[in-house]
Amino acid sequence: MKSLRRRLFIKFLLGYSIFFLLSLFFMYLYGGRLVQRYFYNREGTTLYQEVTRLANYYSKEEYGSLSIGKITAEMEGNIHRKALGWTLVSPKGKILAFQGRENIQGEEIRNFDPTKNGEKIYYTENFQGLLTETMLVAKAPIQRNFQNIAYLYLLLPLSEIEQRKADIIDIFFVLLLAIFFFSLSIFGVFYTFVYRPLRKITAGAVRYAGGEYQHRITVSGQDEMGYLADTLNYMAEEIQKSDDYQRQFIANVSHDFRSPLTSIKGYLEAMLDGTIPRDMEEKYLERLIAETDRLSKLTQSMLSLNKLDEEGMLNRSNFDINRMIRQVCSSFEMQCAKKSLQFSLIFAEKKEMVYGDYPKIQQVLYNLIDNAVKFSKEGTEICIRTEKKGTKVFTSIKDQGIGIPKKDTQKIWERFYKTDLSRGKDKRGTGLGLSIVKGIISAHKEHIDCISTEGVGTEFSFTLPISLKEEA
Repeated sequence: MKSLRRRLFIKFLLGYSIFFLLSLFFMYLYGGRLVQRYFYNREGTTLYQEVTRLANYYSKEEYGSLSIGKITAEMEGNIHRKALGWTLVSPKGKILAFQGRENIQGEEIRNFDPTKNGEKIYYTENFQGLLTETMLVAKAPIQRNFQNIAYLYLLLPLSEIEQRKADIIDIFFVLLLAIFFFSLSIFGVFYTFVYRPLRKITAGAVRYAGGEYQHRITVSGQDEMGYLADTLNYMAEEIQKSDDYQRQFIANVSHDFRSPLTSIKGYLEAMLDGTIPRDMEEKYLERLIAETDRLSKLTQSMLSLNKLDEEGMLNRSNFDINRMIRQVCSSFEMQCAKKSLQFSLIFAEKKEMVYGDYPKIQQVLYNLIDNAVKFSKEGTEICIRTEKKGTKVFTSIKDQGIGIPKKDTQKIWERFYKTDLSRGKDKRGTGLGLSIVKGIISAHKEHIDCISTEGVGTEFSFTLPISLKEEA
């Protein structure tokens, strides 16, 4: 892991160094050309403007006859830039006057052709080798009576342009080096805000992979790294809860399955070895059927919970909740008769249309009423009430039973959970009924509450949205 972290830092440093070297190479290769082209254009244009001005001046008739001595005397004052050299060439190529680093006055340019460079306003020239240094030149003809009597050249050594270019490139290189070393502070920022938090996050992820879900990644700041650390911490917490629930789930399932299976096995072995007389077998076969029904009910409840965990399992429609309550209550007629229980149905309206999954809400009512019947005291009343409030229909089921201890009120929604009182009262319960109820109501994005007093009774109430249109 350390080698991986080092590789990440080395890759970042190597990438940054390559970027810097490429920047230097680009500056040397292309930057020099761009700067050179800039100086050529600027200086060449300046030369052409200057030589055109001078040639026009000397082409005026009022200037008098063209005197080489007079031009030589005046040129130093007429040229705006003192560093420029100049030469005057006859139409046949003889150098009439020259002012520069070399003295080639009186020399003749072989095969002189003033039109060979076309209409270029500036170009490079060494006068067929007469000059040892190449010049940037611009020329203009001096005319009298519409004839070219001489050609005036302004000269700028290319070495001077190259020197200026080198000076500019040196400045750029110095600035680039300064920027490079100054930008090394990015590594400090990278190490503080990226590399070090990432190292903690990586170490924490490795510990989570090893099952250490109690570990927490501590990263300061509210940036992306902090958000990633918080997300991993939340993930570890949820995985830990899931593992704890899975272990508890397996333990509860094993316990609830073991009890009826042990009874079934015991009864069958007793029948086989003759411990149970044949005239008593029918009685114990009924017990076997009851235990089998208990296993079937437990299996069905677990399947219902699995379906609740799936997305999109609701098939909503509009229906009358009051009518459903009457139908569910009628199915408990026999159980109520045995305990002398009565239902008190209090409906604010004759018909309350709600929007929900009909079979699943029916299961909610069945589970809640079944609990009320199981735990109600004999000869008491079970009150079921519906009432519309705003956009919701409230339904409550209230019994006068054994109640739920205050310490267990928040735990009754957990799977397989049974209070001590219910364990003694109802030996055949699965502990999944209220979990199913909670899951169905939550899937509808509604709420269910429980108010209970030990020894007095319990009231469950839940909400459903009213239907947008009334249906039969």
